[in-house]
Amino acid sequence: MTTQSATARRTAAKDAFDAFLRDCPTSQVLARISDKWAGLILSALAPGPQRYSDLGRAIAGVSQKMLTQTLRSLERDGLVERTVTPGVPPRVDYELTDLGRSLTLLFGSVKEWSESHIAQMTAAREAYDRANTPA
Repeated sequence: MTTQSATARRTAAKDAFDAFLRDCPTSQVLARISDKWAGLILSALAPGPQRYSDLGRAIAGVSQKMLTQTLRSLERDGLVERTVTPGVPPRVDYELTDLGRSLTLLFGSVKEWSESHIAQMTAAREAYDRANTPA
């Protein structure tokens, strides 16, 4: 059995896509999909194609800049497809790709878990704050 240097082990792990390593491409994927706006946009697109303005209205608190940036990132990553229909003004629709649809199954579960457990988390936060607030 041969001994590997730390660098060789990191390289081998990177080739195996170990998200715990800083330079692993999968850590970039996790950063993208764990972004608040990305998750909300993907969830909003789950039922079907949406216009840009509809997405902006559906996602409370998202700025036009953040919506645009996030949609571009999701499009670049192959999760969302943008379709422009000529007209005055042009119509821009966004929809999930097959890759994006496969991800929304996970987001749906996380959303349901969040909605089911928010009361427990709120109670835990309040108990923590009471216990950790100086008298």
